[in-house]
Amino acid sequence: MTTTATATITTRTLTLGNGLEITIEEHGDAIASEGRGLLLLHGGGGPRTMAGLGTALSEHGYVVIPTHPGFEGTPRVPWLDSVADLADAYLDLLEELGLTHVMVIGNSVGGWIASEMALRDIDSRVMSLVLLNGTGIRPDNATQITDIRTLPPAAFGRLAFHNPAFRPDPAALSDEQRATMAANQQVLALYAGEHFLFAPKLRRRLHRVTVPVLVAWGEEDCVVTPEYGRVYASAFSNGHFRSIPEAGHLPQIEQLGSVLGAIGSFVDDVIKPDGE
Repeated sequence: MTTTATATITTRTLTLGNGLEITIEEHGDAIASEGRGLLLLHGGGGPRTMAGLGTALSEHGYVVIPTHPGFEGTPRVPWLDSVADLADAYLDLLEELGLTHVMVIGNSVGGWIASEMALRDIDSRVMSLVLLNGTGIRPDNATQITDIRTLPPAAFGRLAFHNPAFRPDPAALSDEQRATMAANQQVLALYAGEHFLFAPKLRRRLHRVTVPVLVAWGEEDCVVTPEYGRVYASAFSNGHFRSIPEAGHLPQIEQLGSVLGAIGSFVDDVIKPDGE
């Protein structure tokens, strides 16, 4: 991966051609990127869960982190109500930003969105995917995935984080923070639909995705198990699985260095094996 100076961080709201407003955090300049960039898609924890990864990856190129409409108090239009809708919206975002060669990195439901983007990418803007403990495919059995909709924050933290130091302390949250978290989970449930963490027919469609895909997984994830991750990787025609030790559902937070190493090896060994 090419190393550059750490990029300037800016936040702005774009209006897409269909009228949808998307708030994005940018590391660097889309115009100066010459069409190349990294799109980071967050899970239910919101865009802050991708902040550290975005900053680290900005040393290698332009990075954009959108906030899914409805999260963090941003507006959501009524017709935007599924993961598939988000996938279409982010393909429109890539076009709006002039990005033509993009690595899409998604954590949790962000990985599901990334997979749907690759299936819908008729303009071939998505060059590769990285799924970090991604959801989206139907589990083989009930032990592979936990329905977190009824779990309080403390219980979710125990399942999601291997290291207790990273688990959120509900007692330390303000009323406003608790309200925001609850609202985020309501929007997540809306986007995820009836089955919440998966689309029943997604797995059988993923063989159509021909771009390289890295499925990196926190080994200690008790929300979605590593077994599920291996099945996910095998569904792609060019899928590669990588375990991240001592990490749970958000490996980019608990083991940022290991995630960066996995992405770097993926680029060097799979995307650009000849050093192009």
